[in-house]
Amino acid sequence: MQAPRADISSHKPTIIVQSIADQVYNFVRRNILIGEFAPLSPIRQDIIAAQLGVSKIPLREALAKLEHDGLVQSSPNKGFFVRPISAAEAREVFLLRLKLEPDATVEGSLAATKEDQEDAKQALLELEAVQSQVGNPEHVRYNRKFHIALMSPSMGQITYHIINQISILAERYVRLHIEPYGREKHAIQAHRALFEAWLEKDTKLVRKLTKEHLQSTLHDLEDELKHQ
Repeated sequence: MQAPRADISSHKPTIIVQSIADQVYNFVRRNILIGEFAPLSPIRQDIIAAQLGVSKIPLREALAKLEHDGLVQSSPNKGFFVRPISAAEAREVFLLRLKLEPDATVEGSLAATKEDQEDAKQALLELEAVQSQVGNPEHVRYNRKFHIALMSPSMGQITYHIINQISILAERYVRLHIEPYGREKHAIQAHRALFEAWLEKDTKLVRKLTKEHLQSTLHDLEDELKHQ
């Protein structure tokens, strides 16, 4: 059984209806990613509920999902806090990606149909469009969608779940990595090169470029985080 397709726009227009809990989830997630809710800061449920005009029920549902994603953590009698970031966690997350994604991207390339290739192209175009908007934190979500689109043609349900969860954990670090001037342009070039090799089913180059992309990100993150 193949994994569910990455959540990317197809050629047909779609209507996405979000529940209240999903809207709250996106609000809190975005504020964590842009640093409005800083690491280790408490999630003020009363303030958020009043600001959004929602009850505590969808808010708690959203926070439970964010805790599952690894963005917040709960403490008995103290509520929810934004999880800290660290060089140790960045290293663990990206070493896991390095173990899984090069092979999964190669296998995705070999298994990809024309439709899969069009989906991956669309995911890349959407990522580049978001990257052109300076300061838009959603580029990390589209970055995840692009990489998942390269792997999904060959992934089963379990592999998809594991890789997607690790990619979600990586999002705050991807955002941190891309902040310094000039890195976004380099990331666009790296994604373009990887996509072209993936289309050509050049397995040796796909594996090489995927490893280099992840290793470069990890190296930069370790250098940044040790000074914080």
